[in-house]
Amino acid sequence: MNRRRRKKRSHRLVSAASIGDTAAVDALLRAGAPAETTDAEGTTPLYAAAVHGAADTVRRLLAAGASPDTESGHGTEGTPLCGAACWGHTEAVRALLAHGADPDLREDHGTGRSPLEWAATGPYPETTAVLLAAGARPVGGVRTSAG
Repeated sequence: MNRRRRKKRSHRLVSAASIGDTAAVDALLRAGAPAETTDAEGTTPLYAAAVHGAADTVRRLLAAGASPDTESGHGTEGTPLCGAACWGHTEAVRALLAHGADPDLREDHGTGRSPLEWAATGPYPETTAVLLAAGARPVGGVRTSAG
């Protein structure tokens, strides 16, 4: 596949993933768009789906080979798990964890917040509970229970 076509498919895949258009995601993957790709801004399709809570799309991208721990953006986004946890998208969090996402991986190349910190400050108690059950370790002043 030539570079221009690959770039266009990557952009379309990120766009489709961000709105949870599973039919378009499936079609683009079948047409050769790589699941582990980025658009011009460095956004990965998996991050786009996770941050928008598109759990079915998250599952499709993971099944197609997207890495659950790849950081997205040029220092502006983060990991898919942090993105999903930040907005309390529990089903996307579960899908990522089921495919091996590291519940303690901090965004910003290890210097930012963890998924648990994002969920706990949301506050998203269900998402926090899922992360704790997956082995996420509370650090600092992270509150892990309501009240």
